[in-house]
Amino acid sequence: SPEPAAVASAVALAHRREWAQVLATTAQACGDLDLAEESAQEAFAQALVVWPRTGVPDRPGAWLTQVARNRARDELRRRSALRRRLPLLVTDGFAVGPEAGLDDDRLRLIFTCCHPALSREAQAALTLRLVCGLSTPEVARAFLVSEPTMAARLTRAKKKIATARIPYRAPSPDQLGERVGVVLEVVQLIFTTGHTSPDGPRLLRHDLLDRALDLGRLLHLLMPGDAAVSASLALMLLVSARSSARLSPSGRLLLLSEQDRSQWDTASIEQGIALLVESLRRDAPGRYALQAAIAAVHAEAPSWPSTDWSEIVRLYDLLLAQWPSPVVALNRAVALGMRDGAVVGLSALEPLSTEPALATYPYLSASRADFLRQLGRWTEAASAYEEALALTSNDVERDFLLSRLASVRR
Repeated sequence: SPEPAAVASAVALAHRREWAQVLATTAQACGDLDLAEESAQEAFAQALVVWPRTGVPDRPGAWLTQVARNRARDELRRRSALRRRLPLLVTDGFAVGPEAGLDDDRLRLIFTCCHPALSREAQAALTLRLVCGLSTPEVARAFLVSEPTMAARLTRAKKKIATARIPYRAPSPDQLGERVGVVLEVVQLIFTTGHTSPDGPRLLRHDLLDRALDLGRLLHLLMPGDAAVSASLALMLLVSARSSARLSPSGRLLLLSEQDRSQWDTASIEQGIALLVESLRRDAPGRYALQAAIAAVHAEAPSWPSTDWSEIVRLYDLLLAQWPSPVVALNRAVALGMRDGAVVGLSALEPLSTEPALATYPYLSASRADFLRQLGRWTEAASAYEEALALTSNDVERDFLLSRLASVRR
């Protein structure tokens, strides 16, 4: 019989790879999201008991799905009030997806979690809980709220699915563009939260980075012909390729200009660039393609001084025209300063100081501080660093800003 540690590892791997499929297929069969979730959890628990005796199946996902569906079927048979209950998932005929491959159970699950009737916070929480299989405490930690708060949020979201009769299906062709956009925004929200944790002692949340990349790969597998899906995955791969170089051995934050580029993940960079090219061949560059192109310019520069800032500014101009956003305008201003000098950068940042959306955004003050530091305007730089510190809750970023503040005060 296999070693307990080997079985536990096999179950953990199956959970990572198969959870969404097991849950989605069970939900499709029983029409009840809560029951499907309970049944999937029970299937994985049974695997820990059964597999040490029988060995790990050749197809773990099929075994888990069968156990979960059997458990859901047995539970439905025991419910005497079955016909009177309100299903949490409205099947509504299970409409077929708009193109080949889109009627996959996992895709139905993703689009249900990311339905526009739900708030963005609820969409992201449901996606992490049901598609990625994170526990409620893990989802709560991801969004920096208490476990009871997150449990209540998830319960409300499921009830909204029921009372609003949100159908458990992939969208029709005329809805696909809008609905895919919502899904990709949720995936990017999870990725961004993992890339730089908004609070706490860690700069990166590798668990969230991995989950976002898993979702991106799953969407690309299920929708290989969608240019935005390819570009979104390209962007995440290109940005995450730098993760291992963002901290020094002592845990200090390293800016892009300080990073050892030999530590960058070249395989992820190559995959990201290939996906970007694939996206651009299919459609005109959209928001994610332009962001991925900016990340690709950084990835392909052999050193910081050789970065093509003119190309980055041009790409930000295109991105700002297509997706007007204060954060994009801020990034463009920084790129201008890198290309044309700190005085130009400061001038470009000036109009953003009254932008309400950036009032609590620490990177605006931090960018001003860095340009002022480069110009030797020490008192103003110190004040700007103090502003950034007041808005920053991540310990690693705070330590970096404190060191910069100390240097300009000297």
